Amino acid sequence: MSGATTDEGQVEQRHDLAHVPLTSPSKTSGVLEVFRRRYLLRLLVRREIRARYAGTGFGLAWSYINPLTRFLTFYAVFGLLLGRGMGLENFAIHLFAGMVLVLYFSETVTAGTRSLLSNKAVIGKMAMPREMFPVASMLVSLWHTFPMMVILTVACLLTGWFGDGPAWHPDLLGFGAAALGFLLMMVYGTALGLMFSTINVIFRDFQRIVATFMNMIQFSAPMMYPYFLIADGRRIPVEYHDIYVGNPVAVAVMLIQRGFWYPTCSPACAVDPETGADLPEFVGDLYSRGFIMLGIGVLLLVLGQFVFSRLEKSVPERL
Repeated sequence: MSGATTDEGQVEQRHDLAHVPLTSPSKTSGVLEVFRRRYLLRLLVRREIRARYAGTGFGLAWSYINPLTRFLTFYAVFGLLLGRGMGLENFAIHLFAGMVLVLYFSETVTAGTRSLLSNKAVIGKMAMPREMFPVASMLVSLWHTFPMMVILTVACLLTGWFGDGPAWHPDLLGFGAAALGFLLMMVYGTALGLMFSTINVIFRDFQRIVATFMNMIQFSAPMMYPYFLIADGRRIPVEYHDIYVGNPVAVAVMLIQRGFWYPTCSPACAVDPETGADLPEFVGDLYSRGFIMLGIGVLLLVLGQFVFSRLEKSVPERL
């Protein structure tokens, strides 16, 4: 009798399961689900890092060689041939500090745009949140930024030891500014990577459009030229200044310069000797701009998740 009851219970239980709606094994709650599956995320990040240097003789050393040679090239052209950064003190640090974040942002967006196409074999075999691929691209780009930060820190120390100016005197407020700059580029890069990755699956030329646009980003931030060229109103009308500093990349670059470049030189190093114009931080609004940009970036991330969720349904059939 008890066995019959058990069998009936099992039959009834199986019958109840028939009323449970079927859901996709890859159904997610967005970007948050990616970090709940941290094990898979770590596997993807390690896979991309190993794939980048597979078969090379120098391996990880390329992470140091490439940014160093790029830095030396830009410094030779814009620093030595074109007037040493218009007389800006420690121009090499000014340039390279900005280059760190600009390259990180550019790589995050371009790699995130290609992430779904690059991992189509994995997408076809495994059920996982597809948001994981743009997020993994952002983390891989962040990992490759570490060698540039090492070069930047060493350059700051050498400037203090062997340069004519004061020794590098970093402060917690400056490091907080640099961290805020990195956070801005992480949020904006992830948001754009989410949106662009699905668009790129539908329109394959989109990754080339993004790469072309990223080539212009480096000129939209004050790293190859000082900020006061924009602030003094002589090169562009004053009314366009707010548009310029409304660029999150420009704000992020000035934040990291506050953390690394400014402490290497005299207090007046960011000031235009002719007009007295200076970095926004020294009139008290660089940090407020940074947090405003961060809030806008979070909204953009929500929008990126919305676009991704709407378009990802067509991803499998188009890969």
